[in-house]
Amino acid sequence: MNFSLKTSLGRFRLVGLLEGISYLVLLGIAMPLKYLANLPMAVKMVGWAHGMLFLAYILALIAVTFDRRWSFSRVVVAFIASLLPFGTFWLDGRLKKEEEATA
Repeated sequence: MNFSLKTSLGRFRLVGLLEGISYLVLLGIAMPLKYLANLPMAVKMVGWAHGMLFLAYILALIAVTFDRRWSFSRVVVAFIASLLPFGTFWLDGRLKKEEEATA
């Protein structure tokens, strides 16, 4: 996984990866710990981190939208990807292929 942090697209891809990982940790580890092991602090900590990464994802999405002049439908797809488990990973795969094709 090679991300160019010099471009808005590279930063968006990196934030998307981190946001996707935090979402899976929240759903797959923290939530079961809360409800099965009575450890609500897990959701509080991971949920906070995920929330911050989600906000970073939205800011990075705005930046890449204006920098790359993305269409409204493309922005909507990127936003919806952040709401679905594994969605940001799917989106990253598409963006990586597109980035390689234009390079």
